[in-house]
Amino acid sequence: MDNTVLHKADTRGLANHGWLESHHTFSFANYHNPERMHFGVLRVLNDDRVNPGMGFGTHPHDNMEIISIPLEGDLEHKDSMGNTTVIKNGDIQVMSAGTGIFHSEYNKNQDKLVKFLQIWVYPNQKNVTPRYEQITLDKKERKNKFQQILSPNANDAGVWIHQDAWFHLGNFDKGITSNYKIKKAGNGVYAFIINGTATIGNQKLDKRDGLGIWNTGEFNITADSDNTEILLMEVPMSL
Repeated sequence: MDNTVLHKADTRGLANHGWLESHHTFSFANYHNPERMHFGVLRVLNDDRVNPGMGFGTHPHDNMEIISIPLEGDLEHKDSMGNTTVIKNGDIQVMSAGTGIFHSEYNKNQDKLVKFLQIWVYPNQKNVTPRYEQITLDKKERKNKFQQILSPNANDAGVWIHQDAWFHLGNFDKGITSNYKIKKAGNGVYAFIINGTATIGNQKLDKRDGLGIWNTGEFNITADSDNTEILLMEVPMSL
């Protein structure tokens, strides 16, 4: 397809700190790739693995929408807004950093890994009041279809952020084809294959591959294996 960018899993940046192994789809920390700074307002897509009992100490953020999607294990979160929570697979967490927050994240368990996706999106307004939201999703709602997990609207399905963005998760059996229609004209979609294999257009994608798509109104996705799990992130293409 025209107007696409492919990021194969093995071309991502890798930071291995022993306790943390993080694959960076876009430039982050010591990984700098001028051709991979962002996809529209999608700034960070980190695929993190945290060893038992380890984690990120308290650190600051501002003017960023930060989304965490746990894939495995239990991640304990503490922040300067007074929240102390644990997120696990099936949950989604969002923070609007706004004027500034501090937070920490730790693997709560001493005997198993935590795996989660950390996603940053540029907001459409700066210096908002910081906020925190966490929900538990009904994973049955994404069987062979896409479940909305994030939108710009507080009264819509999933969490919400300060941006015209929509995220969906789906878990598909082999051979199932789904159609995705763009929610807002001018937006693009970054598709990330969490598990399994899939085809978008004529592009075959393997586990942890990413494909950005823009200048289209809709596209089809076909699962090429059972238990294919896909994250779609629709975002504005202009900063």
